[in-house]
Amino acid sequence: MLLRHTPKEVAERKALTINPAKTCQPIGAMYAALGIHGCLPHSHGSQGCCAYHRSALTRHYKEPVSAATSSFTEGASVFGGQANLLQAIDNIFTVYEPDVIAVHTTCLSETIGDDLKQIADKARKEGKIPAGKHVIGASTPSYVGSHVTGFSSMVKSMVAAFSEKTGKKNGKVNIIPGWVEPADMEELKRLATMVGVEHILFPDTSGVLNGPLSGEYKMFPDGGTTVADLKATGDAIGTLALGEWCSGDAARLLDSQCKVPCKVLDMPFGLSATDRFVDALRTLAGVTVPDEVALERGQLVDLISDMHQYFYHKKVALVGDPDQIISMVEFLATLDMLPVHIVTGTPGKAFERRIKALTKDLPCEVNVRAAGDMFLLHQWIKNEPVDLLIGNTYCKYIARDEDIPFVRWGFPILDRQGHQYFPTVGYKGGLRLLEKILGVLLDRKDRDDPEQTFELVL
Repeated sequence: MLLRHTPKEVAERKALTINPAKTCQPIGAMYAALGIHGCLPHSHGSQGCCAYHRSALTRHYKEPVSAATSSFTEGASVFGGQANLLQAIDNIFTVYEPDVIAVHTTCLSETIGDDLKQIADKARKEGKIPAGKHVIGASTPSYVGSHVTGFSSMVKSMVAAFSEKTGKKNGKVNIIPGWVEPADMEELKRLATMVGVEHILFPDTSGVLNGPLSGEYKMFPDGGTTVADLKATGDAIGTLALGEWCSGDAARLLDSQCKVPCKVLDMPFGLSATDRFVDALRTLAGVTVPDEVALERGQLVDLISDMHQYFYHKKVALVGDPDQIISMVEFLATLDMLPVHIVTGTPGKAFERRIKALTKDLPCEVNVRAAGDMFLLHQWIKNEPVDLLIGNTYCKYIARDEDIPFVRWGFPILDRQGHQYFPTVGYKGGLRLLEKILGVLLDRKDRDDPEQTFELVL
């Protein structure tokens, strides 16, 4: 109901965000940490922060998310949380026996100035970290960045802590997937395997946040990238980072630290971005793309061709994370759709420049904003209505208020299932994206068509 009072007149707002198109850094760091096998994420702050971060991930993935906390009280908030973290490290290794504790900071610990590296070194000197166990840390204050930058910081910490260069290449390709669904990570591995490329994908939440209900409780699921594989990333023949915002920093650190050459690609959503990913795999490994991959590509092209008339010049509004939105905008333009309103909550003018480059040849004006919010998106839609809205669950209120067909995509999705089980990356994922888009557009067509055009067959 409140959204119906959103005004059409857009006013510049510098100190107020309404309905933000992002969440905080520690959530991204926690998600990345869950992609390490045998890892327990640790929130260095208050219990309330940790509870929120766990809840946000649990509600999206519908899986119990385990994480520890330094449980700051007034004393730690004033004098620092070193004693709390030292005690926590000792307790966690004693009780839960993880292979890795991945610590991320919060507003409280960052404001105080706690030094995670110094505290971890002290814990090791005091014998609180058993032999063969690891503590890594990432700086992720919530008052800057977004969940995207938090994910990036934790993945960068994985490289800094684990990658080793022995001088002997192992013939593998590192793939840093960025923040995508567990099903997407499975699909990336399947596609790389089909191309014939040995690979290390990190982090890897497949088998962790989309595992089976077996009736047997496991503190640490079977999935995740092992410490041995993380160490082996330093001997890879190359790294493919999928997404500048989520994966680029870690790939460049691996290059400078272990001399593993890297290439930063767009996330492989849609036809063109997947083509570039497959070609990069082929080039790095020196292999030939098999017919099975060409078949999957051909199926996606066939569906685009068959249903083009329903995509043509449909106006779309999108909100989400930079890496995902960039590839989606390119895919929509490939379909001759018109992405006219585009918002991300993550800061970065480079995002705006990239979107403008991708849309410069479209026959329409395009609104784009980094560090924007969904209130602004709603205002743009009121001024120029669209045929389709793509974004996370929070968009459902705009979709209902403006009566727009809506495809749920991105993070978080709280009121639907399937995103953790069915990929949207790659050629197979592209088919699913098209099926979802076609479904809502054709449902609207059926709803609005008069009797004489209410057809049984397309």
